[in-house]
Amino acid sequence: MNYLIKNANIVNEGKTFSGSVLVKDGMIDRISEGENLQPDGAEVIDIKGKFLIPGIIDDQVHFRDPGLTHKGDIYTESKAAVAGGVTSFMEMPNTIPNTLTQELLEEKYKMGAEKSLANFSFYMGASNDNLEEIIKTNPRNVCGVKVFMGASTGNMLVDNPTTLEGIFKNSPCLVAVHCEDEATIKENTEQAVAKYGRDLPIHIHPSIRSAEACFKSSSFAVEMAKKHGTRLHVLHISTEAETALFQNDIPLKDKKITAEVCVHHLWFSAEDYAKKGTFIKWNPAIKTIGDKKGLFIAMLENKLDVIATDHAPHTISEKLNTYFEAPSGGPMVQHSLVAMMEFYHRGKITMERIVEKMCHAPAECFSVEKRGFVREGYYADLVVVDPNKSWKVLKSNVLYKCGWAPLEGVTLNSKVMKTFVNGNLVYNQGKFNDDIKGQRLLFDRN
Repeated sequence: MNYLIKNANIVNEGKTFSGSVLVKDGMIDRISEGENLQPDGAEVIDIKGKFLIPGIIDDQVHFRDPGLTHKGDIYTESKAAVAGGVTSFMEMPNTIPNTLTQELLEEKYKMGAEKSLANFSFYMGASNDNLEEIIKTNPRNVCGVKVFMGASTGNMLVDNPTTLEGIFKNSPCLVAVHCEDEATIKENTEQAVAKYGRDLPIHIHPSIRSAEACFKSSSFAVEMAKKHGTRLHVLHISTEAETALFQNDIPLKDKKITAEVCVHHLWFSAEDYAKKGTFIKWNPAIKTIGDKKGLFIAMLENKLDVIATDHAPHTISEKLNTYFEAPSGGPMVQHSLVAMMEFYHRGKITMERIVEKMCHAPAECFSVEKRGFVREGYYADLVVVDPNKSWKVLKSNVLYKCGWAPLEGVTLNSKVMKTFVNGNLVYNQGKFNDDIKGQRLLFDRN
């Protein structure tokens, strides 16, 4: 199906303008500024002045497939993603089994092709003993190599200095890192247990997975990347102190070291543990109000390049456990865009900057081929969002398989109305076309 999307407020590459977009054969065929194009046989969709933006590219999600599908799976979570305007995602390797071989990696790509409503890529995982497998990774069709420099599921804590050196020196593509110093966390945990016993209060979480643990690990990763010339991407920065590690005086396309901030670290602070409890337990931890404010400023100053979610669903019963038993992580892909648009409504960020950080920047950061922009000749990954449509996040409208959302009870002032993936209208005001699946992302790397 071809479409003419007319009377759009198109947000793209630093400006917003009235116009129309003609979609043909899955691609953006023509863009008109100031006047509407002729349909040329296409179905006309009049969006009556609503925003039309590029599809969001979320560079960090956990869709739990395979092995943890009681929490979520590629189909359910990609369905939630497209309802939130996320047209492409990059998924993490700490599934069961961990994605530590090229064979297991390709099995996940097969699942993506069968199940995902959005476009997809999957990270190759790193462990202390799979360097030979990492080196085989194809930079053309794999988003990156994920290194957990802090504990994770299974055999994925990489703490062997020789292995880390080997990964940073020899990885054929971008290295994405989770940075928390394990020795510091262990020491903080022992001190907390000595004070409180095993039944720790949740508010202690940012003291255990502390700012010091984050900075020590992030600074080590940056130092090692500089030593080896690694293309490094530091995930989910959670402290103001860490933002000093990153540059904002060169264009993103020229950066060898980039950084990401997640929506939950911009939205919540340590004060919210009293009300939300373990439902906002993430690693790295949500920290102080000062950190939250500092992260937002650093994002606007381009020290933090990308906004993502670290979408990581767990069941309600799992989250209701005691401190040590409750897993870290929460679902966010359905709500990330509209959550960021709340800051737009408060005058803290422009729509142009939201699109830059959630669409353009991840495309540039990962060299995603022909996505992330409203450009002629690019894939028609497009989102229609109404900035004046209020709705309340309730369990009844949450699409995550886990059945809950961190933003439950919040009234949001914007709503995603339509999502096109490769020119296909996969989400249309609550209805899904799940017969058509997304595509494997490709990367235009030199």
